Amino acid sequence: MAMADPAATAPAPAPAPAPAAAAAATATATDTGTEQPHQPHQPHQPHQPHQPHQLHHQHHAPVAGFDYNPDPALDPANQHTHAHTHHSPRVDAAGHDDAVYTVNTTADPSLIPHQDHAHSHSHSPSHCPARPGPGPGPGPGHGVEKHHPLHSPPEYSGHEKVEHGHVSATRGSSSTDDDNDNSFWSRIKRLYRRYRPFSHLVYFLFFTGWWIASLVLHRNDMNWVVPFLVWLCVSLRLMFYYVPARHLSSAIRWLWDRSALFVYRKIPGAWRTPLGAAAALAVILVGTFASSEAADNTRANRAVSLFGMLVMIFAFWATSAHRSRVNWRTVIVGMLAQYIIGLFVLRTGTGYDIFRFIADRAGDLLGFAGQGVAFLTSDDIPDKVHWFLTGVIPAIIFFISLVQVLYYVGFLQWFIKKFATFVFWALGVSGAEAVVAAATPFIGQGESAMLVRPFVPHMTKAEIHQIMTCGFATISGSVLVGYITLGLNAEALVSSCIMSIPASLAISKLRYPETQETLTAGRVVIPDDDEHKAENALHAFANGAWLGIKIGATIIASLLCIIAFVGLINALLTWWGHYLNINQPTLTLQTILGYLLFPVAWLLGVSEDKHEILLVSRLIAQKVITNEYKAFVQLTKDSDYANLSPRARLIATYALCGFGNIGSLGIQIGILGQLAPSRGGDVSRLALSALVSGVTATLTSAAVAGLVVTDQIALFTAKASS
Repeated sequence: MAMADPAATAPAPAPAPAPAAAAAATATATDTGTEQPHQPHQPHQPHQPHQPHQLHHQHHAPVAGFDYNPDPALDPANQHTHAHTHHSPRVDAAGHDDAVYTVNTTADPSLIPHQDHAHSHSHSPSHCPARPGPGPGPGPGHGVEKHHPLHSPPEYSGHEKVEHGHVSATRGSSSTDDDNDNSFWSRIKRLYRRYRPFSHLVYFLFFTGWWIASLVLHRNDMNWVVPFLVWLCVSLRLMFYYVPARHLSSAIRWLWDRSALFVYRKIPGAWRTPLGAAAALAVILVGTFASSEAADNTRANRAVSLFGMLVMIFAFWATSAHRSRVNWRTVIVGMLAQYIIGLFVLRTGTGYDIFRFIADRAGDLLGFAGQGVAFLTSDDIPDKVHWFLTGVIPAIIFFISLVQVLYYVGFLQWFIKKFATFVFWALGVSGAEAVVAAATPFIGQGESAMLVRPFVPHMTKAEIHQIMTCGFATISGSVLVGYITLGLNAEALVSSCIMSIPASLAISKLRYPETQETLTAGRVVIPDDDEHKAENALHAFANGAWLGIKIGATIIASLLCIIAFVGLINALLTWWGHYLNINQPTLTLQTILGYLLFPVAWLLGVSEDKHEILLVSRLIAQKVITNEYKAFVQLTKDSDYANLSPRARLIATYALCGFGNIGSLGIQIGILGQLAPSRGGDVSRLALSALVSGVTATLTSAAVAGLVVTDQIALFTAKASS
């Protein structure tokens, strides 16, 4: 778990005030808190259409630990900042924490028909500082300020403020536009800005009253945790408008620097990763073997599950695309987080309630697409016709429209920027990867990729591999209720989805480590922002619907062809097997894979009974070749599985809880290929590796369940009664 030392990594001062060095010095001074001379506010200039940038491909020094990335979006010459009323206000007058935009850096054509920009753009190259190159002369590097991983927590400042009597520079043009505009919405905005404290007080009183009323009216029959968390989030957001968030983050940084980081620096560099792995393993060992035994859950069975986890980690390291570039901090922290999440969800009622609430609300959100389907067809179709065409595709189209609106108002840019800062510090992965991984269990593999739509054409191969892996590793909230109605345990499904988030990051980074600089590792560079081509939110919503139709059609075509091809292969295998008297069961891909996965099922710690191990391995094969729904039906309805032991049933439920199947290849290839046609070759080459990684991440969650759940019957019966 390598960690950069600020003293060791601080760049030497430049001998001459070259433009690149001066810009870098300005950025460094800003980051260290040095006050910069205030620049007078420039009057708003009329919007000029974007001129094509010259794409400079200078050989500059890449970020330490990563190879040079020739992506023109990382070239400061192609970057700018712009302001409009829909983006979050600048959190720092110096502007170093703003998201950076690029133009004319994406090889793929725009997914949305071209329209005039509806917002004024203020090109500010000073906010995209270049790093000095290693040699003399101008050698600008990528204008992406990287936070040294783990040397201290990120510092935030999430409040709006006025500097020296006027609005900060990036907000200046938008404010000027509002002041000169007498439209209804502009007057509302001016009124809101004038009386903002009173508006915030009304918001706070409203949510406080709602929270208190919920406690009084439903203190016995409804959960109090979720309303409290909603009230807490709203209260903190309002508070940080007036109390700078950096006061809190600075205190955390101070405590971190004088505790964990102080101890860390005392450890020799060669011992840091082994000691980190040993500490994580110690936590898992104590949590696993300190618990009491149950009838079919002995410490010997748990030892097999733990051994299986270690074997899977070693196998992916041995087959890694770049073994020497594996970031072990990501792997160790990811696997430890998976175990801790399992403890939190399965051994505390609070953890389960929180994640079940999120999953249910995500399913409800996507379920509103059913009302549109009912209008277009019949009221009975959404409830009685459970087709992929009428159930999944409309939800994808609806969600893409919502995402387009969220990009238009600037919420997703703000969220990705904040999330990227923290995740890069904690796990060493890019913000785009982390956003997709965190969202997939709640909204699904197709919808989660849309959250980072502008970044897909610029992603490295490792990032593409990661977002595909996390899509294969979990199921989504939209199908959660359907699987629960089959008789499956809700706790197992919810916990498996959440546990697979860090597991997918760890397994993917073992199989395909990051070797290049990325756009969202620390600071965020947002390429070719299509969302600014909409005139208003309704226009953005309509653009999203059009984009959703294109992606939905691509998914349908890809699924049709891939599933038909699997059927062709099974037919040929069955015909060939008849001549060898292979009839019960017939020779198919499912049959072959079921036997090949027998050792894998044993490594999960299913049971000591070979018959149960074979049954579980066949379920996993059914899930991979067909889909998890058919495997779940087989688990709950097939008479062969009626007498399965509680431990074997538990591990089988976890092992099947993911979209890792051949049909999902069509969804992933269809969506990513449509979002970035120029990357279609990379997507296809990485798809099978990502599928194997996603399936394995799900299997590690099954192994962790074998470690954490000591008495399945007692635990689930108690939670059902509560």
